[in-house]
Amino acid sequence: MRVQKPKGTVDILPEQSGSWEKVEQTVRDFFKQANYREIRTPSFENYEVFSRSSGETSDVVEKEMYDFNDKGGRHIALRPEGTAGVVRAYVEDKMYAPEVVKPFNVYYIESTFRYERPQAGRQREFHQIGVESFGSSNPLADVETIVLAHDLLAKLGVQNYELHINTLGNAQVRQDYHDALVNYFTPLKDQLSDDSKRRLEKNPLRILDSKDEQDKQFLPDAPKIIDYLDADSKANFDEITDILDQLKIKYVIDNDLVRGLDYYTGIIFEFMVEDKSLWESATTILGGGRYDHLVQEFDGPETPAVGFGIGEERLMLVLQKQNPTLFADQGIDFFITNIGEGTGIKAVEIARSLRKQGFRAQYDVDQKKLKAQFKKADRVHAKFVITLGAKELANGTLNVKRLADGKTIDLQLEDVDDMKTVMEQLKD
Repeated sequence: MRVQKPKGTVDILPEQSGSWEKVEQTVRDFFKQANYREIRTPSFENYEVFSRSSGETSDVVEKEMYDFNDKGGRHIALRPEGTAGVVRAYVEDKMYAPEVVKPFNVYYIESTFRYERPQAGRQREFHQIGVESFGSSNPLADVETIVLAHDLLAKLGVQNYELHINTLGNAQVRQDYHDALVNYFTPLKDQLSDDSKRRLEKNPLRILDSKDEQDKQFLPDAPKIIDYLDADSKANFDEITDILDQLKIKYVIDNDLVRGLDYYTGIIFEFMVEDKSLWESATTILGGGRYDHLVQEFDGPETPAVGFGIGEERLMLVLQKQNPTLFADQGIDFFITNIGEGTGIKAVEIARSLRKQGFRAQYDVDQKKLKAQFKKADRVHAKFVITLGAKELANGTLNVKRLADGKTIDLQLEDVDDMKTVMEQLKD
C-alpha cells in the first residue's frame, strides 16, 4: 500500500515554499515595525484551554477540534486557533507583571488544526497569522489593531477588501441580547436544526453564525445587537468609528457580524474580499476583535485585550490571483560553471565568498560538462554566470556573464571578494 498524506493536508513543495517565505517575511517585518514581537506556543494544549476559550457550543469545539487522550490519560487537543494558547502563556508566564511593558504586543505564524471539509483555501492542517495586544482598554488599541490589519493587507497587495465592523457590547448588553434571542427563537425551536436547538439552550448567539439552510431563513428577522447597546457601549463604538473616519479608513457597520468564537467582547471586525474568480460572494480573509474577559477565564488578572487572525492558505489563494508578481521566481544571483583540473575546489571557494557577501550562489556539484552546467544555470534562473577554466585559474582570471542581455566582463579572481563593486560596473 502506498503511503499518502492524510486527507486535508498538503505538501508545500520548494516551488511554492518560496512564496510562503516571502509573505511570512513581509508579515514579520511589518509587525516588527509596530514593535510586535513573536511568540511561539505549543501546537497542542490541554483540552480545557480551547473548550474554555472558544465555548463548548462553538463549531470549533463541537465539531472541528482534534482531541484525544494521551498515554498519560490527559485530554489533549491540537491547536484549532491561535489566541487561546497565547492567553494561556500570558497568564502562566506572568506577562501581566508590572515590570512587563503594556500593552504587551505579540504576533505569531503557526500551524493550526480543524477537522472540517477540505476545500480551496481551507485544509485540516492550516496556518494562521495573528496578533494579540494585552493591557489597554483605550479605543486607540482597537483602532491600532484594525489599522495594522488594514495596512498589512495593503502591503501584501490584496485588492477589493472591505472592513466590516460590529460590537458585542459589555456583559449586560450581551445578557439582554441573549434574552432577546431566546424570546425570538423559542417559538421557532421545532423548525431549527438540531445544532441550533441545542445552542438555544446554551448560547443562542451561536445560532446567528449557523450555515444550515434550515436556520438561515430565520436570521434576517432576528434581533440586532445594536438595538441593545447601552450608552457606554455605543459611545465606545462611535469613538472607534469616528477615528476610522478621520483616518479615512472605509468600513461597513454589519449588524449580522458575530464571529465564530465565544470569547469576543466589544468591537469585532472582519476584512472581506470580493473576487468573482475565487468565490461567488465576498469572503472573510481576516477577522478579530476585543476579548476583555479571556485572561480572567484563565485565572489571570482582569486584562483588556484585542487581536486578529488571518488564515494563511486563504491569503495565499487571494495573493496568487491578485498579486502574482509577489510569487515570481527570483532565481539566484550567480551560478559558477567550471571545467578543468583544480577548478572544482575554486568554484566552491568562489561560492562561499559570494554567500558571505549576501549573494545567492550555486555551483554544479555533479561537475557535468560545461554545456550541461549552463543549462542548469538557466533552469535555476541565475542572473549571472561565472565561468572558470584551467587556463583562467592559472592566469588568476574569470568571466562574468549577465544572462539577461549577454553582457560579459573579465575579472581578476580577487575581484570576487568585492562583488558589489563589480555589480556596479555591470549596471552600465
